[in-house]
Amino acid sequence: MARDPETIEREIEQARTNLVTTLDQLGTKANPQRLANAAKDGARAKLDDPKVKYPLIGVGALIAVLLLRKLFR
Repeated sequence: MARDPETIEREIEQARTNLVTTLDQLGTKANPQRLANAAKDGARAKLDDPKVKYPLIGVGALIAVLLLRKLFR
């Protein structure tokens, strides 16, 4: 059964609108700057955790002591 041309045009316009919305959402999600900021914020939050922060400071201090010891021997 043949469909009404106006109905077909409305369906095409609705599909076009949905496609534009989807592409805008994908563009926002895949924005490299947003992804980089999210990764940076995640790393910063992880490094601010005392369970990670203090052991890293300890390892850095140990490496500094070992390097100084090697230099002055």
